Amino acid sequence: MKPQEHLDHLIQIRSIMEKSTRFLSLSGLSGVFAGTYALAGAGLVYWYLHSPGFEHKYSQIMFPLSINGILVQYSFFLMVAGSVLILSIGTGLFFTRKKVLASGNKIWNSATKRMAINLAIPLVTGAIFCFQLIQLGLLGLIAPSLLIFYGLALINGSKYTFDDIRYLGICEIVLGILAFYLMGYGLYFWAFGFGILHIVYGIIVYRKYEA
Repeated sequence: MKPQEHLDHLIQIRSIMEKSTRFLSLSGLSGVFAGTYALAGAGLVYWYLHSPGFEHKYSQIMFPLSINGILVQYSFFLMVAGSVLILSIGTGLFFTRKKVLASGNKIWNSATKRMAINLAIPLVTGAIFCFQLIQLGLLGLIAPSLLIFYGLALINGSKYTFDDIRYLGICEIVLGILAFYLMGYGLYFWAFGFGILHIVYGIIVYRKYEA
């Protein structure tokens, strides 16, 4: 067997091993849609915070509020965040399923399970942490915390999918740290991290792996 044939076999083996250990069916379009949903959600929250008659301006939400104020605000915030999350997950599953069926692979395999577990650990931890922030009324800390825990989740799960997700995770963490020092602008950091960065990431992944 010639050296070139040995090299070709090694490349094929490496490709097979990579496919078996990495979930490579994520769609870049799902990132674009998720970012669009996040920007729309941020726009709704901005409108709500600056609507006539709203007594707590955005620059003040870093401080503890009254119990009634917290409940009223969070009923709207949670509705918007929940809608963005559901739409993002639903769109992601739609495009991922479409891509998986086109390639003839299975959407739920060992690589998918490992990626899901590694993503879930930081995300669940962050959700518990942010829930406690809600209990304390520390609204200004939520946006930075979400960005940081989300970034940690992306980095943790990146070893089981595209390497590009690691860079997205690093950017999310950097934004979260900056947001801690500029808490009055948390909504803008949230919109940039979950909105703009997702759109940019989605376009890059789509052009790199799908176009």
